[in-house]
Amino acid sequence: MNASIGHVHLKVADLERSLAFYRDVLGFEVTQQFGTQAAFLSSDGYHHHIGLNTWDSAGGNPPAFGTTGLYHVAILFPSGAELAGAVRRVLEAGIPLDGSADHGVSEAVYLKDPDGNGVELYRDRPKEDWPRKPDGTLAMFTAPLDLGRLLLAGEQ
Repeated sequence: MNASIGHVHLKVADLERSLAFYRDVLGFEVTQQFGTQAAFLSSDGYHHHIGLNTWDSAGGNPPAFGTTGLYHVAILFPSGAELAGAVRRVLEAGIPLDGSADHGVSEAVYLKDPDGNGVELYRDRPKEDWPRKPDGTLAMFTAPLDLGRLLLAGEQ
């Protein structure tokens, strides 16, 4: 199988507030907007990677803790420098981080969008550097991420 995830579509309470996060902080481009009800965003001219709508959720509240739903959406950046740039914009916008981790295969930073949806910003390491067990399967782990090193590397 050679499938991939094409896009995520999120119910939001306030479209402009969500656009300020996904467009202005994370850097996605609006490809189409339907007034105050829906917008579609992309990172490279694709029709959309993220859909935002208020159709069933205008003015709504995030789901209560302990309920089912989206755990997080993961946004893959092509390089450590681009990941660092996004993290820097998040911090400059005053958005708190929920955590960060080195997973061996990737470096990840976790936060919430304005509607409480989990967001993972990450970059993959080259496939040949992924940790593997003797049988060839992945040996992913969770270790502390040196966020200062990531941000410094992004300035070079």
